[in-house]
Amino acid sequence: MDSSMRRVLRRASDAVTINLDEITLLLSARDEALTQLCEVAARVRDAGLREVNRAGVITYSPKVFIPLTRLCRDRCHYCTFATTPNNLPSAFLEMSEVIAIAKEGAKAGCSEALFTLGDRPEDRWEIAASWLSDRGYSSTLDYVRACAIAVLEETGLLPHLNPGVMSFEELSRLRPVAASMGMMLETSSTRLFTDKGEVHFGSPDKDPAVRLRTIEDAGRLSIPFTTGLLIGIGETLLERGESLLKLAELAKRYGHIQEIIIQNFRAKEDTAMRNAPDADQQEYLAAIAVARLVFGPRMRIQAPPNLSEPEEFALLIAAGIDDWGGVSPVTLDHVNPERPWPEIDLLAAHSHTSGFELKPRLTIYPEYLKSPVRWIDPKVQAHISALAQPDGLAIPGNSPVGRPWQEVSQSLTSIGRTDLGDSIDTQGRESQQRSDFDSVYGNWESIAGQLSSLDTFTSPAAHGSFISALSKVVDNPRSITRDEGLTLFAADGVELDLLVAAANEKRSELVGEDVTYIVNRNINFTNVCYTGCRFCAFAQRKTDADSYLLSIDEIKSRVEEAWALGANEVCMQAGIHPDLPGDTYFDVARAVKAVAPEMHIHAFSPMEIFSGSIKMGISYREWLTQAKEAGLGTIPGTAAEILDDEIRWILTKGKLPAKAWLEIVREAHLLGIKSSATMMYGHVDNESHWYDHMITIRNLQDETGGFTEFVPLPFVHYSSPIYLAGIARPGPTVRENRVVHAMARLLLAGSINNIQCSWVKLGLNGPDGVLSLLDGGVNDIGGTLMEETISRMAGSTNGSMRTVKELEEIAQLAGRPSRPRTTIYGEVSAERKSVADLADARQIFSGSK
Repeated sequence: MDSSMRRVLRRASDAVTINLDEITLLLSARDEALTQLCEVAARVRDAGLREVNRAGVITYSPKVFIPLTRLCRDRCHYCTFATTPNNLPSAFLEMSEVIAIAKEGAKAGCSEALFTLGDRPEDRWEIAASWLSDRGYSSTLDYVRACAIAVLEETGLLPHLNPGVMSFEELSRLRPVAASMGMMLETSSTRLFTDKGEVHFGSPDKDPAVRLRTIEDAGRLSIPFTTGLLIGIGETLLERGESLLKLAELAKRYGHIQEIIIQNFRAKEDTAMRNAPDADQQEYLAAIAVARLVFGPRMRIQAPPNLSEPEEFALLIAAGIDDWGGVSPVTLDHVNPERPWPEIDLLAAHSHTSGFELKPRLTIYPEYLKSPVRWIDPKVQAHISALAQPDGLAIPGNSPVGRPWQEVSQSLTSIGRTDLGDSIDTQGRESQQRSDFDSVYGNWESIAGQLSSLDTFTSPAAHGSFISALSKVVDNPRSITRDEGLTLFAADGVELDLLVAAANEKRSELVGEDVTYIVNRNINFTNVCYTGCRFCAFAQRKTDADSYLLSIDEIKSRVEEAWALGANEVCMQAGIHPDLPGDTYFDVARAVKAVAPEMHIHAFSPMEIFSGSIKMGISYREWLTQAKEAGLGTIPGTAAEILDDEIRWILTKGKLPAKAWLEIVREAHLLGIKSSATMMYGHVDNESHWYDHMITIRNLQDETGGFTEFVPLPFVHYSSPIYLAGIARPGPTVRENRVVHAMARLLLAGSINNIQCSWVKLGLNGPDGVLSLLDGGVNDIGGTLMEETISRMAGSTNGSMRTVKELEEIAQLAGRPSRPRTTIYGEVSAERKSVADLADARQIFSGSK
């Protein structure tokens, strides 16, 4: 053993974090060095088991293997699972066959139904597409979802889904029907994917970047996830080390990777790699031990027992594993059919010889059962609880029984509060942070690391080019380059004054002098939310003192009061409450129309639409259609934050990606449901993100024409978690507020002509208050609101309502006329204007919640 190996082994033994070079060296350990490496790994493993009170326990999951389809669009060189249609009696297992396999497993005491299948076979095989279409399924994943529900309802087994690469939306749709999901990374080596003749060449779903994106999206959605490496498929030791580190970073960032499988390659007949050597045993053991060191004591490390000989089991345990994975007493390992599962008694005996007791577990590990609201969808909570012991492991010998999958019949009528006096906080937060602050947002250290990797903004153009860029954007906003746009965003001093003046002239040219406003009421009907947005101080746990949930009756009461005060609109948004069904929003809309048929409903952010459609298992378009039928008029373009996923994933943990936001808003516009557009700025972003965001919004407006206004929203930092964690800055500067509103006017001129500023977030006076921005391109000051919760819980001190008189006084102070408007900037009827003029909202609401 050379000195370098001894030094790295000593560092590992001392629990010092090892880098890529050291990992690569340890992966080469053999003989004496390997023995020492395994001893260190075993100590780390034992420490982790003691921490969770499972010292001396090694686990396995009793499962059935459901090969839903063996057709696949990929062409991996080592795979015998995927085949061609002429080798199969049918493109897919019929539903009845799936249920029969699952029932056999339930009788044998299994708890897991492992769904394994080829990636999107309908994209390659017409017979697969036809099979699905004939049975009313739009895709393989649509059928997977249906089969998982059937297994839950008919047998009680817990689905573990391995459908391959999936998008954020597809993962979201499968989350409610699965206890866990998984997908092997195999390797992060791009070379093995791009180079002709290598193992993954010609397989679109084996692109490491695509697979890592799926694994990361699973983390953003808090899906307990299984992944791992395939050892010996042509990767170098350096590439193997890189793969481990990439997975470790995702595990640290999101906490969702519940186990790492280290699987050894075994050559198979009838494959392109039939003559390749099996993974070397010492190389395999080194990979297991190094994985243990990289992932640490809390990760479960697994080695498939059927891919090793029984006499080798002791070596696998010695290398640091603490789980054998899924073992079936009923079905074959259809991926490795030549390697039968070991008998459970044999596995237990070999585990015992190594000093470990074999115990069954569920497909979701015990640690994830401790935070069910975060990790478990309510629809499968009862199924999981029925099979779990108090320690989270599986009940031995339990025979699962089917349970209904449909959501418990709950509604705001049955579970909302009805006491108007205590439902909504009007003073702000009672505590500085929600009770699960340390866990719900993910790993703050990792988030800070993400921020440090972002490019720092510097103006790319020379100072002298400002006048040229300003002249161009005033004449034609589509004529400027991105660099010229960023030069304008960097304006300060005299140049900023010129920019603001130009924006104000453009405002006058496009919409005249009127300052518009709307008489509306804001109703945030619940602040319970588990999405985990790191900027949001509004969201609470159900058990937090500041949490609330309004009943349908209370919503009706607030709507009636608003109508009596002359309101033309109710603006309704809420947290993503885990217990509310996806059609709750329709009930809310119908409740509004029941008491005020002419009230315009401006409601439900794209995130709420996303959540509602996922819960109901329908498309965005179907959900929006039903919402429109229930009375929805327009939607707020909130949840946009910054339409850049790098920024979004720092700001939020489980929020929809930019692509999904745009798709939802596009569908709304195409259905005739108009929306506002927003941008939250001044946190971890910079001028380049603002420019790109506005151009993205403008491009969608070109396509649909559905945006009514653009609303820049300054980040309110005071109680924001990401600010309290020391990551975000304390909101935008005076210069930034002025430049953002001015540039919105100039870049969106002719596309979105209404630019609104938020008096709730900005206040009235001061250099960056509403009055200042009315002189810099803004023509609208929003609504009366009557109540506002989101900004106040973030620490805003600008109040939660304005009377009509007060809004009109703002316009007078700016030296401009004012007029009320409708949601879509139409004229308000004389009758409704008269009601609003006579109402004294402050008197009526002076003590309201």
